Amino acid sequence: MPSPRRGSPPVEQRIDERARRFLATAPAGGGKTRLTEFVVFGLKQGWACIFGAALLAVLMAARIWYPDTAGLARNDFLTIAAVVIQILMVAFKLETLRELRVIVLFHLVGTVMELFKTDVGSWSYDAQGFLRIGAVPLFSGFMYAAVGSYMVRVYRQFDLKFAAYPRRWITAVLAAAIYANFFTHHYIWDLRWVLLAAVVLIYGRCVMHFRVFRREFHMPLPVSFLLVALFIWLAENIATWSGAWLYPSQVDGWHPVGLEKLVAWFLLMIISVVLVAWVYKPQPPVAATGGRREAPSSAVLR
Repeated sequence: MPSPRRGSPPVEQRIDERARRFLATAPAGGGKTRLTEFVVFGLKQGWACIFGAALLAVLMAARIWYPDTAGLARNDFLTIAAVVIQILMVAFKLETLRELRVIVLFHLVGTVMELFKTDVGSWSYDAQGFLRIGAVPLFSGFMYAAVGSYMVRVYRQFDLKFAAYPRRWITAVLAAAIYANFFTHHYIWDLRWVLLAAVVLIYGRCVMHFRVFRREFHMPLPVSFLLVALFIWLAENIATWSGAWLYPSQVDGWHPVGLEKLVAWFLLMIISVVLVAWVYKPQPPVAATGGRREAPSSAVLR
């Protein structure tokens, strides 16, 4: 099995080496192989979500156990906890400094949107706490950073390659239009359906190739956008249940977030992919050689 790619965080390299030695004894075919690939896929996805999972766990724990009489406001506690998680991610070298740049950019892009959206009443936060900008507690930006962390980590761990990836300047223009529409639709026409059609047109031919264990799989890129958006929507339901923020319809009593939010998260994925492409330039699949595809420089956590 191929060795880990250079530049990966040392912790991931050590885990990768041990996992490869363990999986080297796995059967080469049959049901056990498919089961192994499924388990490895789940473990790699979970590892990619470590930032978001840790933050979501803190949100749920604060919802259940954080005392209302505490001297530190819950929002301030959440902000401090998010900062600690980010520091630990870097300190334990689970994220590289190169990746941290794009994660910080996610944080800034998300915070700007939060400031605007809370001002126009799209959603709201508890008013308590000092670690805030206007009506937006600072932990909110870390929720966008968690998406950025997942994106850069999944890119590495699945050794993603892209066939027929569109020109990056075109994707940048599309991402800018999507981001602008999150603001302008409050004043002029909402172009989300036009932008959704543009996404399908621009990315429709693009196929994502990824390696789970020994085999390489592929999936239309818009389908992967939809699947990730679905998981973010599920996480959003947990976060609103925890009281991290509330939509106007949830103020009088929590209920699941409407499925229409899937469109917004789907479009947000385009912005996310464009930002990650700033760190990892999309590469085409390795050309087939002698009827077999060459193995990429990744295996388990790579």
